[in-house]
Amino acid sequence: MIRSTETIQGYTYGGKDIQPSLVSMQELEDLKVTVGWMDDDPIYLRLAGEALEDQAEQIVDHWRNGIIAGIPNLARHSRTPEGTPIPDYVINSGKRFQQWILDTCLRPYDQEWLNYQQEIARRHTSAMKNSVDGVRSTPYVPLRDILAFIPVMNETIKPYLAAKGHSTEDVDNMHRAWCKSMQLQTALWARTYMDETQGSSEW
Repeated sequence: MIRSTETIQGYTYGGKDIQPSLVSMQELEDLKVTVGWMDDDPIYLRLAGEALEDQAEQIVDHWRNGIIAGIPNLARHSRTPEGTPIPDYVINSGKRFQQWILDTCLRPYDQEWLNYQQEIARRHTSAMKNSVDGVRSTPYVPLRDILAFIPVMNETIKPYLAAKGHSTEDVDNMHRAWCKSMQLQTALWARTYMDETQGSSEW
């Protein structure tokens, strides 16, 4: 089950204000073929979601406080331009980050999911960054930072997948499905960056 999201500030999955994705469902299917998507990948993603659900907060804390906080060019995106912490922003975006883990694993990859991928990417570009939480921080998160951090998330997620006692084969299959999803999502986000930043570079 998807956890209750009523108290997550700014989480608007399936909301009426979410713009339709500029990527068609056929293009999504083509991308799935490109990443080697298999019929059993959604099954293993759901198994992953069940394993990660009560660990999502710990995972995000690991990523943000254990890794990102020690990398200045990443940590700055949750601070003011002067480097001052923004506690409420960190809390709210952290909860959305946790929910993204569950959405990755437990949501069907349908039109609503595709639309929200575009929304996620827009919230990292200058089109929308900071607007959801009404804060003053960096104007956008460079696409290069997102792409470069994906392997870190892929590597560090595996121990959490293995934490519930699943077989090595199941853990490997969950991890493989997770990595395919990361590649799929970053391809979708890259399209949004290209659309939102025409005439400028947010690479």
